[in-house]
Amino acid sequence: MYNFVMEKKFKIHSKYKPAGDQPKAIEELVEGINAGDDAQTLLGITGSGKTFTIANVIERVQKPTLIIAHNKTLAAQLYNEFRELFPDNAVEYFISYYDYYQPEAYIPRTDTFIEKSASINEEIDRLRHNATRCLYERNDVIIVASVSCIYGLGLPENYFKGSVELKVGDEIERDDLLKHLVSVQYTRNDLVLERSSFRARGDIVEIMPAYEKIITRIYFFGDEIEKIVKIDNVTGEIIETPQSVVIYPAVHYVSNDENVDETIRLIKEELQHRLVELQNQNKLVEAQRLEQRVKYDIEMIKEMGYCSGIENYSRIIERRPVGSAPATLLDYFQGDFLTVIDESHVTLPQLKGMYHGDASRKSTLIDYGFRLPCAKDNRPLKSEEFFKKVHQKIYISATPSEFERKTSSQLVEQIIRPTGLVDPKISVRPIESQINDLKAEIQKRVEKNERVLITTLTKRMAEDLTDFFIQEGIKVRYLHSEIQSLERVEILRDLRLGEFDVLIGVNLLREGLDIPEVSLVAIMDADKEGFLRSETSLIQTIGRAARNACGEVIMYADRMTESMENAINETERRRKIQMDYNKKYGIIPQTIKKPIENNLLSLVASYRDLEDIVAEEMVDMGIDKKDLPKLIDKLEKDMHKAAKILDFERAAEIRDKLKKMREMLNDKK
Repeated sequence: MYNFVMEKKFKIHSKYKPAGDQPKAIEELVEGINAGDDAQTLLGITGSGKTFTIANVIERVQKPTLIIAHNKTLAAQLYNEFRELFPDNAVEYFISYYDYYQPEAYIPRTDTFIEKSASINEEIDRLRHNATRCLYERNDVIIVASVSCIYGLGLPENYFKGSVELKVGDEIERDDLLKHLVSVQYTRNDLVLERSSFRARGDIVEIMPAYEKIITRIYFFGDEIEKIVKIDNVTGEIIETPQSVVIYPAVHYVSNDENVDETIRLIKEELQHRLVELQNQNKLVEAQRLEQRVKYDIEMIKEMGYCSGIENYSRIIERRPVGSAPATLLDYFQGDFLTVIDESHVTLPQLKGMYHGDASRKSTLIDYGFRLPCAKDNRPLKSEEFFKKVHQKIYISATPSEFERKTSSQLVEQIIRPTGLVDPKISVRPIESQINDLKAEIQKRVEKNERVLITTLTKRMAEDLTDFFIQEGIKVRYLHSEIQSLERVEILRDLRLGEFDVLIGVNLLREGLDIPEVSLVAIMDADKEGFLRSETSLIQTIGRAARNACGEVIMYADRMTESMENAINETERRRKIQMDYNKKYGIIPQTIKKPIENNLLSLVASYRDLEDIVAEEMVDMGIDKKDLPKLIDKLEKDMHKAAKILDFERAAEIRDKLKKMREMLNDKK
């Protein structure tokens, strides 16, 4: 199936060489891969250069690599870093292309059907197509992806079969080429040529592929291709004159079904079977609704070869068995490839949980006659399916969970930083007069032009602290969960630029908070044992101060919890190793010098995560009290799930709603 046009070696371009713990970590990971180890864990602390370590591993083992991050923002950062390290290789980006996404859903309680609505980011869609194209044409591919990589994508065989190779001297009727382009979802536009469109003028056909920003111009002489040129779509300047080009489909869901009649017959067969089921259950409205919707889709497929939501028929189109796993990005890789799961303590729970949310929503749509049962097989991979498709894995985390520790053949520590930076000093101070003490510490940092992060237990406390410090003349901002990704990046940029000095929030463990200017992290109410102050979250929070040579952490607490003790002991263990190393080699720690970009994440627009409507959103819609016990149980599970993946702001919000609901339940009694 694969036909590599270009075979190249992975080659790092960097003025830096592995240092600190990096050479040892690289050697151990490479040995594990060469020995055929299924999974390994890189326990790399903040600022230890984990990305550079993985880049060196890729260069050594020379395998195509999939790197999975837990959100779009982190994926964009990794994409930029790997592109800088591998400028001559194919570093690609594969995340959800939605700026906004509302999945198709039905809420039985209010009899509300929500149509699928979405806003597609054209640039990210182009990058997705370029990623799959590179997997077909090259062997030196690194793809940085979000959990979008486990969602159904359409069979790679059909996608590549839908491509057409055009060579100078080949004979092909112009009209046949145009028909083929339309069949793989290119649109004709003779006025303005845009991505995934073409225009035809006399003996010249111009195509802007789904994966490029340039125009491919085909010159015909009769039925013979006389010349092919690639031109800049803005200036019209000729970029190259290739002897051949391959044009890939404009969508990943390509039926390529030579017998459309058979596909329609199978859809009708499933429809009739389902209608009998609904009628036997006396669901006449649902049966009528389903028949009307599916017949409309069938007519569209007959006429256009495509319909809105065709992915819901993918199991039938691809002739897959009921319940089988869909094709995903993982299936586009050729043979052996390496999988790197970044921030695995967060990413793995996400990967494992995607299937269940999707299945719940689809079941409701099927039960109420909005979709055929085959829609359920257009889904993300189950956990076991994912692990079956990926073979050699490297988990990366500063705080690996029990799963990574149990399933890995070895846990490779990367504690020494190339910069000589050591883990921050930690002090525990009493809660009494904590605000005045913190104010004094902030003023010390402001005088040195350094920054401060403060993490609180509740949104209310964060807001109150913000108001207090503003009144005291301190430049402070509050970072909360409603802030979208791009605005969040701008706030972090302003913090680095010194537009303000103190950033306060509930969950300061998310992406992009490795800020070298931060020399103090204050943890309020550190002794309140729970998901907000677990050992994992404390270690992650402590790491926020680890990129500054003067880094310090203050925990405000009246007692020493087990989580605090473990986090402090682990930090002290690492700090001693780092200081001994520095002393041995005469290294003086230097604060990381990191350029401040105008727009750190130009690829990532403001977006809504691909999540189903969760129970806590229903609280605000006004629920029936008889549903309260069931909903409380669901919310508690959601709260613990959010805490497990370190989304503490979300967990705290659910906790507050649970409190209100329990009060409602008591009032009822």
